[in-house]
Amino acid sequence: MTAIIEGIGLTKRFGYGDAAVVAIDSVDIRIDERELVMIMGDSGCGKTTLISLLGCILTPDAGELRIDGEEIDLTGQDLSLIRRQKIGFVFQLFHLLPYLTALENVMVAMDIAKTDKSEAEDRSIELLTRVGLSDRLHHRPAQMSGGEKQRVSFARALANRPKVIFADEPTANLDSRQSDNLMNLIQELRQEHQTTVVIVTHHEGLKENADRIVYMKDGKVITS
Repeated sequence: MTAIIEGIGLTKRFGYGDAAVVAIDSVDIRIDERELVMIMGDSGCGKTTLISLLGCILTPDAGELRIDGEEIDLTGQDLSLIRRQKIGFVFQLFHLLPYLTALENVMVAMDIAKTDKSEAEDRSIELLTRVGLSDRLHHRPAQMSGGEKQRVSFARALANRPKVIFADEPTANLDSRQSDNLMNLIQELRQEHQTTVVIVTHHEGLKENADRIVYMKDGKVITS
């Protein structure tokens, strides 16, 4: 298998001096193309910080990062460009813009990437239809259920055809039926779009969906 993401010696501290906390401690991690990887561990072990480093939201204090075979210049490179071109994020609290419709929330991701408006609208309709929301295109987040909002989030994450989607506790606000439905959808979308998916979760019942589990403790990867 070909690696899509490699982190080598990644370290991240928060705070200064005696008050500094090492959130990620010299982590080596490799994620291959089209894998579905789950990152698990107790609260505060560094799971969200790790995917934020791998997804170029945070910059490590030490270490190296390669994405799609390219070594990332973590000090001089435009990390926002890398995120737009290669990475999609799905957040626990959805992060949908409340004053925009489902269609507009997906389109805005392509607007940032400077996609032609007509093309962006067509792709957004296609994605929302694929996730079962063709009848919710013009609904705002307050008019949708938690499961529907999470589906909009996944459609938005796929908008710019990313190599990798990172999902932070995507089922945390869903009931068991919605969680099962979402995981089935994730599996289908991963195959259709040939996308790597990395999920942070506490939900033990989701493990059977993963190709591989990465366990963390105290900022370290303890098994993968």
